[in-house]
Amino acid sequence: MKVAVVGATGLVGTVMLNILEERNFPVTELIPVASSRSVGKTITYKNKAYTIVGLEDAVAQQPDIALFSAGGETSLSWAPKFAAAGTTVVDNSSAWRMDEDKRLVVPEINANQLTKSDKIIANPNCSTIQLVMALAPLHKQYKIKRLVISTYQSITGTGVKAVKQLENEMAGVKGEMAYPYPIHQNALPHCDVFEENGYTKEEMKLVRETQKILGDKSISVTATAVRIPTAGGHSESVNVEFENDFDTSQVRAILNETSGITLQDNLDTNTYPMPIYANGKDDVFVGRIRRDGSQPNSLNMWIVSDNLRKGAATNTIQIAEYLVENNLV
Repeated sequence: MKVAVVGATGLVGTVMLNILEERNFPVTELIPVASSRSVGKTITYKNKAYTIVGLEDAVAQQPDIALFSAGGETSLSWAPKFAAAGTTVVDNSSAWRMDEDKRLVVPEINANQLTKSDKIIANPNCSTIQLVMALAPLHKQYKIKRLVISTYQSITGTGVKAVKQLENEMAGVKGEMAYPYPIHQNALPHCDVFEENGYTKEEMKLVRETQKILGDKSISVTATAVRIPTAGGHSESVNVEFENDFDTSQVRAILNETSGITLQDNLDTNTYPMPIYANGKDDVFVGRIRRDGSQPNSLNMWIVSDNLRKGAATNTIQIAEYLVENNLV
């Protein structure tokens, strides 16, 4: 399997390479791809040095699969060129997610929709992935009517520049700013740019992508996305209103039996999900499950996941694994 990793030197690209190695993905030839300032440099994969190439070079090599994490503009320009060369692209940017002709995939939920003709496949937003992982089995059982979501998102979701900003602020050093305000000892209710409706793009991704992945546009969703100075993963407070009533012990049982979910919900031992536990792991952690006494058929839950792994790199590679296992590339 000839595999290109586009954006190989970025935060997510680096994690992708680690996960390809961890999961022993069948890479027979690796093509690391990055911007012009990185071309010619080397990266190490499985104790072997590989030279970074540019996008044109990578397309010419006709990889079987290209894993993209290089931003929306790069994906819009180059994913179709790879697809035209016969490559199947799994794209981690927002470029193709809401395209009606493109699949938006979380493998545990809807990978069975994929076919050989899907040459550009969209990986959902990190905060959406962990959300729908917990919601999909509950939607099947009780049918979700409405979601109210508040996120507490890691600086790593912004990228290297944000990590550097926090490090500088903690050390008392002035440097380049990824955010309009300090992030150290702060919380910014501002993830991505604001849209005309007053919501940020990140908040609207949670609305649109959740409906698309769960295949139900009738679900009402409202969200507030907040950036906080953590590095282990994203956290979400989620209020779910169902069409049908539920039993909280059954909700726990359903989640406990769901592949890719780890239930952490024991108040006697102060066991609940936190980024410090999720960091470096692929599962989505769910806890603080309790009935909302103010509203019929409603539930509160707390969802945490490493945004660079299941929220980005791992989900991308799981899609690629599904394609290989089902002879779709």
